Amino acid sequence: MEIRDLLDKISENLSVRRSFGVAYERDGALIIPVALAAGGGGVGEGPIKPSTTKETGATKTAEPVKDAPLAAQTPIGSGGGFGGLVLPLGVYVVRDDQVRWVPAYDVTLIVLAGLSVVRVLLSLMKGGQRIRALRRAMGSGE
Repeated sequence: MEIRDLLDKISENLSVRRSFGVAYERDGALIIPVALAAGGGGVGEGPIKPSTTKETGATKTAEPVKDAPLAAQTPIGSGGGFGGLVLPLGVYVVRDDQVRWVPAYDVTLIVLAGLSVVRVLLSLMKGGQRIRALRRAMGSGE
């Protein structure tokens, strides 16, 4: 796959069409779904590092071949990756020239966020206890 084709696919997947879904009508109201779309990716290329043997720790290097092209003398590696995330946020409901926002609640995400906050608070409390214990130990040793 050419890089240009890859970039076209990435830009297609991260367009505004991912954030605002196809509008549809239901019970006389226009429904417009909304989501948070995020993504990222990268590509890279470079020389392959020589391997080392476990027994001696010596580095194995390939001997350059005379009259060989430069690319054949230095092995080159390349790679890339892309990741994306789409989270539903809610819908806009348009009825009789009135627009109303109806949020979508993801219970799993709410529970995970709550557990993350609890974990941070517990680690801060634990760190504070360590600091107090160290201060007491240093104070009694003087």
